[in-house]
Amino acid sequence: MRISLSTGTLFIFPLVRAFELAREAGFAGMELIINQEFQRTSCRRLIADVAEILPILSIHAPFMPLDGWGSPMDSLKRSVELAAEANIPLVNFHPPSWMGMEFGFWRWLYRIMDFQAEIGQNAVQVTLENMPWVGRYKINPHLFANTQKLVDFITEKNLYLTFDCTHMGSGKASFINDFYHCYETGRVRNIHFSDYGHGREHLLPGRGILPLTRFLNHLRNTSYSHALTLELSPHEFPRDERVIVESLREIREYLERETRHPVPEGEQTAGGELLHDATA
Repeated sequence: MRISLSTGTLFIFPLVRAFELAREAGFAGMELIINQEFQRTSCRRLIADVAEILPILSIHAPFMPLDGWGSPMDSLKRSVELAAEANIPLVNFHPPSWMGMEFGFWRWLYRIMDFQAEIGQNAVQVTLENMPWVGRYKINPHLFANTQKLVDFITEKNLYLTFDCTHMGSGKASFINDFYHCYETGRVRNIHFSDYGHGREHLLPGRGILPLTRFLNHLRNTSYSHALTLELSPHEFPRDERVIVESLREIREYLERETRHPVPEGEQTAGGELLHDATA
């Protein structure tokens, strides 16, 4: 399992600086959200520049209109092309919004028979993300709000899943059973990790109501070996870069600690030293 950071967490910074701060905080890699910096620029050059700072473990296709990127279908395909050229293994995207009347995107989604072959070209893993319940009346404005329908769709269409904790938790605070329902398909390839509470998404762990430590302990007992991506709201942090880095480092250490398998007492390290502390 690799601990990753979403660039959305540091959205207030230019991408280069966001990658530098994530490196200082000790993350293994980044999830790169395609944002406004990818308008009117060399996308390949920008990706190459930030990848020299820290590996890009996944790309998040645009979830808002960007100049030159076209429709949601076009932007997804272009994201996959960029990922393939840069050897980035995964591209994530949001499903259509029925409330936003994205009916063309909706019809296109159902016409695809095999996402990994037709969109990913069997070179890049394509994942769909589960979406949140919002507003006073807790409405999910996207397709596949029902977990069973989500599971059925990704299975039928050979589509992988990015499981978002705060999105699922916005509708079901006890979301662990839903995670297992998704996990048992063998199609979870990325996890977005953050807290939820009081109508607010992407909170720091502990600021919301979700059983996140229990979730991590359950995750530790699975065979999951893909990215665990911290995706927080930038409003969770002050402007002080030093405080941001220290906060991110503490959260990364927490994620590593809670997902690490205990080392049996007496087991040797690769260097031949004997470990006596089972929680080392």
